[in-house]
Amino acid sequence: MLEVSKTAPDFTLPQTDGPDVTLSALQGKAVVLYFYPRDDTPGCTKEAIAFSGHLQEFADAGALVFGVSKDSVAKHGKFTAKHALTVPLLSDEHGTVCEDYGVWKEKNMYGKTYFGIERTTVLIDAAGQIAEIWPKVKVPGHAEAVLDAVKSL
Repeated sequence: MLEVSKTAPDFTLPQTDGPDVTLSALQGKAVVLYFYPRDDTPGCTKEAIAFSGHLQEFADAGALVFGVSKDSVAKHGKFTAKHALTVPLLSDEHGTVCEDYGVWKEKNMYGKTYFGIERTTVLIDAAGQIAEIWPKVKVPGHAEAVLDAVKSL
C-alpha cells in the first residue's frame, strides 16, 4: 500500500514516443503519475487533454507528467494522435506497476464485478518520495489541483 513520505516503487516502462522511462533515473525532478483505465474513453480523454493543456506549466514548476494504463504503446500512439495529446503515456501491459501502486482494483459496473485501474494520481517529489496521492479521481479540475500541489513542493 502506498503511503505519503515513503519511497515510490521504481519501474521501467515503455512510452509512446521516446525511450523507456525509469522512475529512479528521474530523481531531481518531481514526477506526476496519473493512472487511468483505458485510452479513448470519455473520462480518460478529458483527463489526458487536461494534463496536456497544463504540461508546460508542470515543466515550469519542475515536474514531469506521465499517464499510465495497461494499453499497448501502439494504442497509446493512436490515442495521442487522435486527440493531439502532448502528455507522454506509459504502457504497463503486464500490470506490474499498477499492482505496485495499488491501483489495480476490483470494480463493479451494472452488477458485474471485474478488475480494472482505479483512476488515481501520485505525486512523487524530487527525492523519489510520495508527496501526495489522489485516489478515485474525478476529472474536472483535477489537473489544476495536481499542478497547485506541484507548485507547493
